[in-house]
Amino acid sequence: MADKRDYYEVLGVSKTADDAELKKAYRKLAKKYHPDVNPGDKDAEAKFKEATEAYTILSDPQKRKQYDQFGHAAFENGGGGAGAGGFGGFDFSGADMGDIFGDIFGDLFGGGGRRRPNNGPMKGANLRARVNITFEEAVFGCEKELEIVLKDECTSCHGTGAKPGTQPVTCPKCNGEGQIVYTQQSMFGMVRNVQTCPECNGTGKVIKEKCTSCRGTGYTSSRKKIQVSVPAGIDSGQSIRIREKGEPGTNGGPRGDLLVEVNVARHPIFQRQDTNIFSTAPITYAQAALGGTVRINTVDGDVEYEIKPGTQTDTRIRLKGKGVPSLRNKNVRGDHYVTLVVQVPTNLNSEAKEALRRFDEACGNRPADSQSTGEKKKKSFMDKLKETFDVEE
Repeated sequence: MADKRDYYEVLGVSKTADDAELKKAYRKLAKKYHPDVNPGDKDAEAKFKEATEAYTILSDPQKRKQYDQFGHAAFENGGGGAGAGGFGGFDFSGADMGDIFGDIFGDLFGGGGRRRPNNGPMKGANLRARVNITFEEAVFGCEKELEIVLKDECTSCHGTGAKPGTQPVTCPKCNGEGQIVYTQQSMFGMVRNVQTCPECNGTGKVIKEKCTSCRGTGYTSSRKKIQVSVPAGIDSGQSIRIREKGEPGTNGGPRGDLLVEVNVARHPIFQRQDTNIFSTAPITYAQAALGGTVRINTVDGDVEYEIKPGTQTDTRIRLKGKGVPSLRNKNVRGDHYVTLVVQVPTNLNSEAKEALRRFDEACGNRPADSQSTGEKKKKSFMDKLKETFDVEE
């Protein structure tokens, strides 16, 4: 059949492709070209049929061996797949298409025979909540109390949902399986499908007389207070998982979890990036010129820092270990980076102005008698400047 493309070429795989590669390639093509996804598109339907034919042959070890040896001729005129029920001269009567769909892309078509029974133990759904904390609480950790609505087993029916004195009975429609199997005619012939039983909603049980306390749900709701331990170093948007504080499970399954999202309030001074903290600190003109001790705010309280004479505005200093603790190791902390901003004085008295003029002249920015005289003046004016601006050595 010269008009047929090579099966390996159709799937886009090499001749040494294993089962996993074949399955992955077919799944991709089937999702792209399936007629249900492309209604009325004859070209897509043809490509889907071509891909299905290729996968059906290559996924069968015996048929793949025949194809590798004889090519398409292996399935012509009575060889391998001649017969009825297929398309394009190919016979699908020996292929379990329900198995193929269930194994390859059961999530797309809802079919297949390998699905987990719905009436088995299932974990309950997770609940979500939010807690607001301060910047400092995020750094050092804290304890918070939340009030949420939780479901508990009904004390009247003990979780069965049935009226006291009665019990749920096995679903007659699915015989307690929780799902029903049916066959459906398709382009490939009869395809086996599985769906959740509509009578019992997958539980396998039917309640004839519902409990009046819980209305047949098996659970009652109440508001409860939950203690939340917020770990040191948590950041805004991260969540804390509290095990088994979510929705109850079904058929004996465990409860879900409570996921508490943390919202950290903005701080008026500090900003955070990972485990590091950033802030700015003002210093006076005299402190920048002469150096000295400045007090800097940190999350641990005020600290004293010695700045050098001639410090320029926007100079960044690092306070090691004054940042945020690591979530993985609370004994490891980031750093605090402080940008020093020189505050230029705006309300100077006449004495201060004169001192600054004379200091400027002594520094060589204005004509002076000599270098030695300038140095003497500079020292004298430095002393005067310290006294005027009340700067300590």
